[in-house]
Amino acid sequence: NYFFAKALDQVRPGGVVAFVTSRFTMDAKDSSTRKYLAQRADLLGAVRLPNNAFKANAGTEVVSDILFLQKLERPIDREPEWVQVGRTPEGFTVNQYFVDHPDMVLGELSAESTQYGREDVTVNPIERANLAEQLKSAMAHINGRYEAVERVNTELDEGAPDVLPADPGVKNFSYTVVDGEVYYRENSVMTPVELSGDAKERVKGMAELRSLVNELIAYQLEDFPETDIAAKQAELNAAYDAFSTKFGLLNDRKNGRLFEDDSSYYLLCSLENLDENGKLKSKADMFTKRTIRPERAVTHVDTPAEALAVSIGEKGKVDLSYMAELLGTPEDFGRITGELRGVIFKDPSEDVSDPEAGWQTADEYLSGNVRNKLQIARLAAANDPAFTINVEALTKAQPKELEASEIDVRLGATWISPDIIQKFMSETFRIPFYMRYAIQVKFSPSTAEWRIEGKTKTGHNDVMAYETFGTARASAYKILEDTLNLRDARVYDTVEDDSGKPKRVLNKKETMLAGQKQQAIKDAFANWVWQDPQRREMLVRQYNELFNSTRPREYDGSHIHFVGMNPEITLREHQRNAIAHVLYGGNTLLAHEVGAGKTFEMAASAMEAKRLGLCQKSLFVVPNHLTLQWAQEFLHLYPSAKLLVASKKDFETANRKKFCARIATGDYDAVIIGHSQFEKIPLSFERQERIIQEQIDEIQGGIAELKHSSGEKFTVKQMEKSRKQLEMKLEKLRAAERKDDVITFEELGVDRLFVDESHSFKNLFLVTKMRNVAGLSTSEAQKSSDMFGKCRYMDELTGGRGVIFATGTPVSNSMTELYTVMRYLQYGTLQQKGLTHFDCWASTFGETTTSIELAPEGYNAIGR
Repeated sequence: NYFFAKALDQVRPGGVVAFVTSRFTMDAKDSSTRKYLAQRADLLGAVRLPNNAFKANAGTEVVSDILFLQKLERPIDREPEWVQVGRTPEGFTVNQYFVDHPDMVLGELSAESTQYGREDVTVNPIERANLAEQLKSAMAHINGRYEAVERVNTELDEGAPDVLPADPGVKNFSYTVVDGEVYYRENSVMTPVELSGDAKERVKGMAELRSLVNELIAYQLEDFPETDIAAKQAELNAAYDAFSTKFGLLNDRKNGRLFEDDSSYYLLCSLENLDENGKLKSKADMFTKRTIRPERAVTHVDTPAEALAVSIGEKGKVDLSYMAELLGTPEDFGRITGELRGVIFKDPSEDVSDPEAGWQTADEYLSGNVRNKLQIARLAAANDPAFTINVEALTKAQPKELEASEIDVRLGATWISPDIIQKFMSETFRIPFYMRYAIQVKFSPSTAEWRIEGKTKTGHNDVMAYETFGTARASAYKILEDTLNLRDARVYDTVEDDSGKPKRVLNKKETMLAGQKQQAIKDAFANWVWQDPQRREMLVRQYNELFNSTRPREYDGSHIHFVGMNPEITLREHQRNAIAHVLYGGNTLLAHEVGAGKTFEMAASAMEAKRLGLCQKSLFVVPNHLTLQWAQEFLHLYPSAKLLVASKKDFETANRKKFCARIATGDYDAVIIGHSQFEKIPLSFERQERIIQEQIDEIQGGIAELKHSSGEKFTVKQMEKSRKQLEMKLEKLRAAERKDDVITFEELGVDRLFVDESHSFKNLFLVTKMRNVAGLSTSEAQKSSDMFGKCRYMDELTGGRGVIFATGTPVSNSMTELYTVMRYLQYGTLQQKGLTHFDCWASTFGETTTSIELAPEGYNAIGR
């Protein structure tokens, strides 16, 4: 499968590839390979051969397929039906293509028992049928058309004698020298480059250095003798010294301007270690040391424990088939599962009928939402005693139950039922019996708004409401409503300004009295909430199930091999563990302090994820001025990495489409672009429209609910203002001229997103009822909403595993920045816990406090 994917990458767009392969390419339960192929090529057709097709040659009976694929212009995020398997009317599980096209199966489907006692699908030949005639007939149903290469992207005439067909030995988007002349390869052609005498010699010199560097990398990867590597290093040293003596450093501006369009320019730049002033400090290690160790694959181990370590290192998961092959006992899993009992677990939420599916290491299985896992395991154990060990291990892994004394329950926490607040209000404020149904506590999930209906129905003779827990200007019910909505109680007087217009002015004395009563209500609730044993037990159980169900996973990166990494560099333990978190966990925030090695962590994570097949193409979004530095550090860590690095010129209007096409069609280990360049790659119109419309619908529902229940006018006005802003944004999007040739973010083929200095995207729009609280901003930056939309797309694509943020300052001004980070990286978790609204999050994990602070105009009450 790896060979097929790489072969397809080497074919030009429009090229046709034919594969002869076993049926498992099309029939395997794991559809990732087929999806990779489908995103890059159209399936013109497939023919399934009978099991005796290769018997004369190979001496074995095996079902084989012939696949015909035609490469697309650029990868497309899609999943045609042939990516999945289906069932035939007879009940055989085969690829959906053969379910839909049974005439392309040149035989009769039937079941057979394998040598390991498992049922498998085979294709028996039809008696007296001529396979050659059958194949000829089937091929007539394959609709494909081969088109000759079109020489595009060149202003020169196709028939011009100086335009050459592309040399396969020359990398795409690279300079080369042919008969003493400089050419530039772009896709299928190489065009001559007009250069002056000095400029031509510089480009020739850098092309020679690039060739020597690539040869030296190949020598190390293929494990040439040390003498050969030393000779090649001496050759590189001599060539570099000659070039730098004549033309200066490779990093000099003039050399950069001439060679920056070459795909290997940043590899050349990494040959020089520069000081702060841009002067040469030293040559890179490549000149004198071995910077790449060849991969040495493990082919045999003696124990299941050793097989597990190799499987995690090479596959990133528990792969029983691979482990059995390492042990020399293919398809025999009994010894592995027996000896590793308690070290690996079968997840009962996976396919329990498949002996290979769902196996996880103990650190993975016994982490996450272990309460939910325990419930599933108990149900499974009731039907299959083999899962009893899961129940026992998960029972021991349950988090310690928090007691009531360890839980801080605040007024306004949205996980508390309105019935609890109603009971507190009735008992504490001693609502007259005849008024108990008139004064009701209501909560709106869509706006996270608490309301007390009928709060003005009791008169001023109600001592509890207007004296004990309230004031003459602010009743206890109004203060309780403010407290539930995380607002400090304030009292305003209405006065006339100089022009005679009414104006609201804060009454500081009455506000201070109301604040004291608000604190009294909070204290009363804290004393009341745990008094009733039944209520105490119910709230403790609810809190533990909702917020105390997760056991953090301990990530251990000691087993990771880091194939292709510079052997002169040794990662620290915290870096290896962080990389393990990126590889095996979900979306990740790397919040180490400055200088702790986040750059190497992200680079190594991307390279390992690609090696393990966890991703195909990583996009690094870094500050604009750091793209070159990032490329050099990446290549210092992985000298053989294939990088595409954006320059300012690449995102000028005339070049943007071409650069995005290079991202989409190239097979790069990583693409590095700047923050502002990332914003210029749009999401598709349909996705942008859907995101904005969903926000409008959500706000519209909240407004309707508030109006129906006579909600606070201020909140309604704020929400209507937000809705109008979104509607204007949607109109602007629809009115913009839509260009069919714009490459969207979804079409880049990126499936792993790394964002450096992620605090630059902290200004993400949020809706809140809180007022006059420092650090709360309801404005948004366009780049933040763009990042949010792209993170949502990555979550859809990768199941919440494809976004990695890195910053040394995760919180700089306000705790709301933590909520913003969770929206980017843990949106699914917020939805699951009912905390997508900021006020729900804040009421659960924070508390608003008011203090008197000195301001230019005097002392003010400031909420924080």
